[in-house]
Amino acid sequence: MTTYLEFEKPLAEIEGKAEELRALARKNEEMDVEKEAAALDKKAAQMLKDLYKDLSPWRKCQVARHPSRPHCKDYIDALFTEFTPLAGDRNFADDHAVMGGIARFNDRPVMVIGHEKGHDTASRIERNFGMARPEGYRKAIRLMDMADRFGLPVVTLIDTPGAYPGKGAEERGQSEAIARSTQKCLTIGVPLTAIIIGEGGSGGAVAFATGDRVAMLEHSVYSVISPEGCASILWKDAEKMREAAEALRLTAQDLHKLGVIDRIIAEPMGGAQRDRKATITAVGDAITTMLGELDGKSSAELIKARRKKFLDMGSKGLAA
Repeated sequence: MTTYLEFEKPLAEIEGKAEELRALARKNEEMDVEKEAAALDKKAAQMLKDLYKDLSPWRKCQVARHPSRPHCKDYIDALFTEFTPLAGDRNFADDHAVMGGIARFNDRPVMVIGHEKGHDTASRIERNFGMARPEGYRKAIRLMDMADRFGLPVVTLIDTPGAYPGKGAEERGQSEAIARSTQKCLTIGVPLTAIIIGEGGSGGAVAFATGDRVAMLEHSVYSVISPEGCASILWKDAEKMREAAEALRLTAQDLHKLGVIDRIIAEPMGGAQRDRKATITAVGDAITTMLGELDGKSSAELIKARRKKFLDMGSKGLAA
């Protein structure tokens, strides 16, 4: 069953009418509705194109949060083989919002780490909607350390509204864990490629995205705070999230211009949820390209270039 976003309601009506016609025809074989249904399909395709040709930042936020977008587990299942999950931070617990382990990508051993939101009510609760606790970031640190020790490239898949802000997480050192994860990204001597596949929220995303190469799916978002949170702070009104989304410059297109990310991965018309297989393939191609760009570089070269990349962050936008 297709899930439609608020701005897609007119499209839902047209596609629904086409499906109703075909359902009637299936019940009555004498009915010939294909011509009418095809006309509706054509109208729906044009409407989809019109809706997505120039999405506002707020609408991109809605698409990035679409429940049917491929999540971390979907990418790992499709792109990686021999995935062996590794659990726990060897300190407190295992955080199910963060999944990671050793795998093969194009038959090459790698370490893959990502946020997992879950796909239904039960799994979303188990995964805490992709909001990691300190033990999740400490698990990631442990896996990056292991990757560095054995010379495994690291691939991270970011999809989180932000780190979990609960009392227990703060008591266990949430900020410190995020900072140390970010620091670890900067100091490992192996290639680190990061892909924002949905939401990249605040420091919870930066802790996985401080890489040699950072890519974003076309309709994903990456920001210091959610539009609703920003609106609540600046205007004391969460309903001003549209204005906040514009001001935050959180789209892949804005961030590429500012030099915050290195590449934009195109999505199928209508977003990743419309063609999950094509989206996953495109992400796999981008990972292959980015790892290829880093092949042959020494640990010292990788660390020096990575640190310079982030120290120089923002200069491109300021110059413009």
